[in-house]
Amino acid sequence: MPDIASNTTAAIPPGLAEVAQGRDYIRTEEFAHAMCRAVATIHKNHCLTGECFGVRPVKRGKLLLWPVAAVAQALTIDS
Repeated sequence: MPDIASNTTAAIPPGLAEVAQGRDYIRTEEFAHAMCRAVATIHKNHCLTGECFGVRPVKRGKLLLWPVAAVAQALTIDS
């Protein structure tokens, strides 16, 4: 049986859409700003658990790229 929670999509909040500017992924600095946390906090959580606020990034070289759809879902769950 498929997981229903993973099939739901959250509407992207206007502020996040403005930051993403149509991109599918945002940088760590943008993710930290969207979650109202310091970049160091995001890096620490990712280092300890491989994710942050339930969002797992994609690694591209030394960059962590955070999927906008997952960030939007995390923002709506925390609200």
